[in-house]
Amino acid sequence: MVLKIVMLVLFFGVMVGVGIYCRKNATDVNGFVLGGRSVGPWLTAFAYGTSYFSAVIFIGYAGQFGWKYGIASTWIGIGNALIGSFLAWAILGRRTRIMTQHLNSATMPEFFGKRFNSKGLKIGASIIVFIFLIPYTASLYNGLSRLFEMAFGIPYIWCIIAMSVLTGIYVIAGGYMATAINDFIQGIIMLIGIVAVIAAVLSQQGGFLEALKGLSQVTDETVSDMPGAFNSFFGPDPLNLLGVVILTSLGTWGLPQMVQKFYAIKHEKDIRKGTVISTGFAIIVAGGCYFLGGFGRLFDVDVAANGYDAIIPTMLSTLPDILIAVVVILVLSASMSTLSSLVIASSSTLTIDLLKGNIIKKMSDKKQVVLIRIFIVVFIAISAFIAIYQTQSKNESVKFIAQLMGVSWGALAGAFLAPFLYGLYWKKTTKLACWVSFIFGAGVMVLNLFFRSFFPVILQSPINCGAFTMIAGLIIVPLVSLISPKPDKQLVDDAFACYEKRVPAAQKRSLD
Repeated sequence: MVLKIVMLVLFFGVMVGVGIYCRKNATDVNGFVLGGRSVGPWLTAFAYGTSYFSAVIFIGYAGQFGWKYGIASTWIGIGNALIGSFLAWAILGRRTRIMTQHLNSATMPEFFGKRFNSKGLKIGASIIVFIFLIPYTASLYNGLSRLFEMAFGIPYIWCIIAMSVLTGIYVIAGGYMATAINDFIQGIIMLIGIVAVIAAVLSQQGGFLEALKGLSQVTDETVSDMPGAFNSFFGPDPLNLLGVVILTSLGTWGLPQMVQKFYAIKHEKDIRKGTVISTGFAIIVAGGCYFLGGFGRLFDVDVAANGYDAIIPTMLSTLPDILIAVVVILVLSASMSTLSSLVIASSSTLTIDLLKGNIIKKMSDKKQVVLIRIFIVVFIAISAFIAIYQTQSKNESVKFIAQLMGVSWGALAGAFLAPFLYGLYWKKTTKLACWVSFIFGAGVMVLNLFFRSFFPVILQSPINCGAFTMIAGLIIVPLVSLISPKPDKQLVDDAFACYEKRVPAAQKRSLD
C-alpha cells in the first residue's frame, strides 16, 4: 500500500509541476488553446494518442469487446492504429494545420464559421460540442471505479475528486502546452504499463500459446455455436466487429478534441514524424488493450451480475502489488490525458464560439483566457458530479446518462466528420450540406437513444448506429452540395489560396 501511495503522490506531483512550469505559455488564447502552434512531433503525437485512448478503452471497451469477440477484438486496435491514427494524420494533418492557421481558427466550430462564412454554423457546431462532450467527459471516471477500489480499498468518490482537482490545476495553470507535456509523460507510462500487464497476465495462463489453447475450448452458444469461435481470425460476429472498428477508428476524424491536435503542429517534418509515432503508439496501446481483453473468458467473471467493467479488474486482481500500482497509474494517465483534452475543447468552444461576439460583443484576449479557465472548472465539476451521482444513485432512470455517454462519440463524429473532411479538400462543399450533416448525425444518435427499438436490428447498437451516421455523412455532404446553391467563389478561393502559397524548401527535397 505504501508503494502504491508513493507512486500516486509522485505521479500527481509531476503533473502539477508541469502545469506550473508551463504557465508562461498560457497568457493568450493562441498559447492557452494551441500552445502557440509550436508543438513538436513527439508531444503532438502522444497528445493525440493519449486523448484517443482513455480508461473507457482500457477498462470498458477492452473488456466488453474482448468478451464478445475473443482474440479477434485485436482488429479494433489495429483499425485504431491504421485508420484512426495513420490515415488521420496522413489525410487531415497537413491540410488542417495550413487552413486553420490561414483562417485564424482555434476550434472546430470556428473553422466551420470562417470556412463557410456562417455564424449560424459556428453556433450550431458549438452547441453540439457542448451537449455531447460533457457526458463523454463524465464517462472517463467510470473505468476507474472498480480498479481504484480494488487497489486501495477506498470509496470511488475520492478518486473522482482527486483526479478532477489535479487535472484542473495543471490544465488551468499551463493550458495546452502543460497538457501536451503531461500527455507525453502519461503516454510513456501507458506504453510501459500495457506491455508489462499483458506479459504478466499471459504468464499466469502458462504463456501465449497455452492461453490461446484455453480460449479455443471456450464455448458460449448464446454468442456462437462455432467451435473455437473466440480464438478465430474474425471471431464469432465479424459484422458487428466491423461496426466497432469503424466507429472507434474513423470516428477520430470528426472529434473536436482530436482534430484540434493538428492545429498546433509546428513544422512540416513534424507531420511525418508525428504520423509514425502516433501509429506506433496506437498499435501498442490500443492493440495491446484489445488483445488483453480477448483473453477475458479465461477468468472467472460473472458478467451477468457485475457487467463488462468487471472483466479487466478481475484479470488484474491477482497481479503483484507493484504491477497493480502500475496499472492504477496507467489508467489514471489514460483518463487524465483525455479529460484535459476534452475540457480544453469544451471550454474554448463555449468561450470563443458561443459567448464571444454573440452574448459578449467585445472580449479582449486576456478576458477570453480567464473565461476559458473558469469554464474548465465548471466542466470538470459538472462531469465529476454526473459520475458521482450515477454511481451513488439507485434510480434506474439515471441509466439515461450512461446511454447518452454511449452515443456521444457517434453523434460528434457523425455530425462533423464529413463536413470537416470535405471542407478541407473540396471547393464545392456548401453550407447547407454542413447543416444537413450536423442535423442528421446528431439527430439520428439522439433518436437511437430514445427510440432504439424502432431501429433496424443491426442499428439498435449505438456503436453500429454511430458508424452508420459517419459513413452516411460521407455520402450526404457531396449529394447535398451538388443540388444546393454554389458557395461564393471568392470565399472559397480565399480559403484554398493557403494551399498554393509558395514556401522555400531544402535542396535535398527539391532541386528547383
